[in-house]
Amino acid sequence: AAEVIGLTATAARGGDATSLEASARAMTGWMAAQSGATSAHFVDHSGLSDLSQVSAQDMVNLLTKVGAGRNLIARLKEITPLDARGGEVKGSGYRIHAKTGSLNFVSSLAGFVTGPGDASLAFAVFSGDVAMGWATTLISPPDGDLAAFRASIGRLRALAPARLYPGHGAPVEAPERLLAHLLEHRAARERQIVGALAEAPAAMPDLVARLYGDVDPRLHPAAARNVLAHLIDLAARGKVRTQGALAPEARFEIAR
Repeated sequence: AAEVIGLTATAARGGDATSLEASARAMTGWMAAQSGATSAHFVDHSGLSDLSQVSAQDMVNLLTKVGAGRNLIARLKEITPLDARGGEVKGSGYRIHAKTGSLNFVSSLAGFVTGPGDASLAFAVFSGDVAMGWATTLISPPDGDLAAFRASIGRLRALAPARLYPGHGAPVEAPERLLAHLLEHRAARERQIVGALAEAPAAMPDLVARLYGDVDPRLHPAAARNVLAHLIDLAARGKVRTQGALAPEARFEIAR
C-alpha cells in the first residue's frame, strides 16, 4: 500500500513515477523543498530499505510545516497516555495523535501532542536496537561499526535515561547497568580475540569455532559477523593486521 500511495502522490505532483527509484527521488526532493530536510533520502516508499534514511528532526520539521490540521489528525491514531506503571493517565489535559511504523531495524512513533486551546507540538521518536534487555546487538559490517556502537552507548549513558525503549523487546528499566554490561561484553570479546591471535594467526572461521564452541553451530554465521566487526575495529586501532587485504577470508595476526 505504501508503494502505491507514494507512486500515486508523485504522479499527482507531475513527478517521475515510472519506477519506485525515480518516485523515491522525487519524494526526497519534495520533502527537502517543503520542509528544508537535510538528511532525508529515499530509495522506495516502504521504509524497509536500509538505504532509505530520515532524521527525527527532519520528520518533526515536516509535521510542523504540514500542521496538525483536521485532515491529518483524522488519519492518525489517538494514543492513550500511560504512567510509569503502565496505567492510563486520567485528566492529562492533552491528547496524542500519532502513527507507528517499523522501518529497517527501527521502530518509530511520530505525530502531535495537543494541549489546552488546541495548541499542538510535533514529535518524532525513532528507536533502534542499540541496547536491548533480552539480547546483545548484532554488529554486522559494513553497516555495523563497533566504534560507532561504542559511541552510541556513550551518548546514551550521558543522557542518564530512567528507561530505554528498544526497537524490539520490553522496556529496559535499569539502563545504566545494561549499558555498562554491553561495553564490558564487547571488551571481554576483544580480549578473547586478542588472546587467541597472540597464540597464533588465525582466520575468522577458526576464531569463531574457538570463541563460540559452546554455541549452536547454526548461530555461527551471525557470530562471525560480530567477530569480523571486532577484527575491523582492532585493525583500525593498529592492534591487529591481516596477511593480505582486509576481508572476511583473511588471516589475522597481532600487529607488532
